[in-house]
Amino acid sequence: MAQLIARLDQRLDGLDDVAVQRLLEDTVYQERQRFEDESPTEDEAKLLARISRLALDNRRSAWEEACRGCVDAYAREIHNRFSLRAYRMATRLLPGALTRLVTAPNAGRVISRDFDPRARIRIQGHVEQVKRLAERGTVVFTPTHLSNLDSPLIGYALFSSGLPPVAYGAGLNLFSNPVMEFWMSRLGAYTVDRRKQGQLYKEALKGYATELTLRGVHSLFFPGGTRSRSGRVEKRVKKGLLGTAIVAWQELLAQRAPRSDVFVVPMTLSTSLVLEAETLITDSLAREGKSRYIISDDEFSRPRDVASYLSRVLNLDEAVHVTFCQPMDLLGNPVNDDGESLDARGRVVDRRGYVCDRDGRPEADPQRDRVYTDRLARRIVESWHRENVALSTHVASFAAFQMLADRHPHLDVFHLVHLDPQRRLMERGRLLTAIDDLLIALSTLQQQGRIRTSLPTTAQGILDEAVHTFGSYHTRKALRPEGDWIAADMELTLYYRNRLVGYGLGDA
Repeated sequence: MAQLIARLDQRLDGLDDVAVQRLLEDTVYQERQRFEDESPTEDEAKLLARISRLALDNRRSAWEEACRGCVDAYAREIHNRFSLRAYRMATRLLPGALTRLVTAPNAGRVISRDFDPRARIRIQGHVEQVKRLAERGTVVFTPTHLSNLDSPLIGYALFSSGLPPVAYGAGLNLFSNPVMEFWMSRLGAYTVDRRKQGQLYKEALKGYATELTLRGVHSLFFPGGTRSRSGRVEKRVKKGLLGTAIVAWQELLAQRAPRSDVFVVPMTLSTSLVLEAETLITDSLAREGKSRYIISDDEFSRPRDVASYLSRVLNLDEAVHVTFCQPMDLLGNPVNDDGESLDARGRVVDRRGYVCDRDGRPEADPQRDRVYTDRLARRIVESWHRENVALSTHVASFAAFQMLADRHPHLDVFHLVHLDPQRRLMERGRLLTAIDDLLIALSTLQQQGRIRTSLPTTAQGILDEAVHTFGSYHTRKALRPEGDWIAADMELTLYYRNRLVGYGLGDA
């Protein structure tokens, strides 16, 4: 906690009286707004009363005292669940525990006896390179975000690949699920309360992330912020926590630390089914969903649904694909196995020259660092799209939704999802032709290195696999056979179709 207070003091030293007062008033205002929608705990009420009183004081020392009190309280909340020692103990038990979790008595269907999580959770990409880089420096993993189950699945992938532990931020609301709370609190999670929008809370969170990197703790966070509501691969990222890595790197260089290298490893998660798909796409389409940042009543909030989903989806041949993308430095340059940065022509460049003077001392320049962080963010998004894995549910849904959209060119997405049941029917033969055309286009994209695929070789195989997969879990079937016709649930078809949006496949 002392380190975060020291960081705050350094920040306050660079602000005039008006700026310090506004920083405090912002936190008071944001907390009061939050408490209009939810009741504060006793500790939160006491903190707000104290800082409100100090904010009315006309002394700078009082304002600084209030700021320190806020950051101290926030830091204790963020930190209180993470234990590296507990993580190491828990990961030794993880493979067996994962099997027990998905074969729990309250699961909707007993998993097959020959279940092997390594065969169902397919791990690919630059795994060996990442392992070497983790020995040389600190690694920041930046995955796409589909589901609240992403964190434990990534944790399993890291552990089974022989990669070291990571710390990661998890939304405070996720700890309401007792099963996931047990694991997340022991598998490296520190809490992030997205309801807190005050600048002082953001300062505490960024300071905590910076300190983790300075201490050589490998970390993971989702740059997209919350889960992708639409199902699309994210196009934009939140750069606040991403920017902490470049700050920590320069501090390590200034300290001449023996392990000063910091690497970024984008990751993609591709799944045939998503636990919360029905809730997420409904929220994405709803007008009020545009401002609904936290969903507390989705499928993840019900432990029985989580167990049922895991037991069903992990029986599928195409369950989960976890891909480690090309590692890069904090400037967005790719790095080789030795951790050296490479330019566009593959030549080794000294990345320290971007932030250090001729004597090798880092030069503070926040504006420059923001430019580098923007560049890094773009490279992460590009990696996500290249390493996204197209699966049968995505392909069949894309072809079906586009067929219906082409049939009703005058309708926008919001009207398409409300088509009458009879207008959602498609001739199986025509749908197979559309899937076949899409399969050819995806093959070309894969040869160009713009996407990955894991698909049956024929349109019939893709459709059969998609129908079987959809029939294994969702109460509403995205695609449902009706004789020679295929009926579509437009919302779910849209959600799974969206995973292939942005590749120039004819989508709007």
